[in-house]
Amino acid sequence: MEPNQYNNNDQNIYYDQPQQNYQQPQNYQQPQQQYYQQQYYQPGNPYQAVGQAASEVRDLLQNEVIAKSFLYMVAALAVTAIAAFTAPDLLAGWLMKGRYNFIILFAAELAIVIASNVAMTKNNVAVSAILFTVYSYLTGATLGIIFWAYDLASVGAIFLMTAAMFGIMAVYGLVTRKDLSSVGNICMMGIIGIIIASLVNILFIRNGVFDLIVSVIGVAIFVGLTAYDVQKIKKRVYYATDENVACLALWGAFGLYLDFINLFLRLLRLFGKRK
Repeated sequence: MEPNQYNNNDQNIYYDQPQQNYQQPQNYQQPQQQYYQQQYYQPGNPYQAVGQAASEVRDLLQNEVIAKSFLYMVAALAVTAIAAFTAPDLLAGWLMKGRYNFIILFAAELAIVIASNVAMTKNNVAVSAILFTVYSYLTGATLGIIFWAYDLASVGAIFLMTAAMFGIMAVYGLVTRKDLSSVGNICMMGIIGIIIASLVNILFIRNGVFDLIVSVIGVAIFVGLTAYDVQKIKKRVYYATDENVACLALWGAFGLYLDFINLFLRLLRLFGKRK
């Protein structure tokens, strides 16, 4: 046999061998989520039971925090309404006695807001609730003085308008799956802008048209902020436990209360009928 013939026969034998295809594992090409679902989420698997229980607890806490947030907000509005019709005479008399009493009142309200946030952070329910109630009462007394310049029927109509707008945006914040964080950031910057613009108008410009423009922008800002704050309450529920549900609800109620009051004041400035 010739050497070349022998080598060619070997090569033919080698290349004529049937090719064995490598079989990949059955689950290799499946999405990772589906793979782990097949592995761990089988009937009777303890991991599935724990996951379902955790999801149910989170849903219950979310519903509780949201419901209590709106309940506390409504209670604070009730305190504000009572103060608006019972305390403005006393507050107006006190404000007239001192030149700087208005600044003292503003500083006191700002201090209450800061102190209440600190109390909520420390999970102190009693102090948070007391400070929230005091702030609501002071706000009502201040609003009562403002109401002197408006027809009461007009004030009632503006309140209903505010409630309708607030309710629509609150529902939107609850049901939407869109992340409203960017909306919240824009609204927060807008609040700083309208505060500066209002101060400039009061101190220097003193123009009624400019004030109306600022009020229109303010309505848009607090409408957007309402939806953002409601969605933020839903997100904060992930940090909720049985011990801090009340403080989380108070924190949410305080934000919603401020949104409602500021939206009401802007609409009153735009559409309120003066005496």
